[in-house]
Amino acid sequence: MSRDNRYDSEAYAFLRDALDYTIKLRRKGSRDDEQRHVSGQELLEGVRQYALKEFGPMVTTVFTYWGVFKCEHVGDIVFNLINEGIFGKSDHDTIEDFKHGYDFWEAFVEPFLPPGSPASRQAKISSHLPAGKLK
Repeated sequence: MSRDNRYDSEAYAFLRDALDYTIKLRRKGSRDDEQRHVSGQELLEGVRQYALKEFGPMVTTVFTYWGVFKCEHVGDIVFNLINEGIFGKSDHDTIEDFKHGYDFWEAFVEPFLPPGSPASRQAKISSHLPAGKLK
């Protein structure tokens, strides 16, 4: 695969596993066995849940090592996998589907901070400054 060098190869493997996890989650919550296409937003939610399950409070450390700092990076990897024929896509799928995902701080850091702690409030403020990489 002619891989985009911005992202570690493990990020690609993780995305394939996260897609499988997302499909399994959807089957679990559905009575039909129809294999419907996974949208960008559904995949982002699956990535969030799977990353928290797999890496716990280390998720941002792992993602940082891989070069993944925001949902748009997940979209880049997904579309690289689509271009290589590993993932499929519908006519409605676009890279923009990943631009309005979640805030990485809220998704991957806040769940592990004590509620209402000064550190969580200050860190949240800091994460929204222009230099913040996790947003």
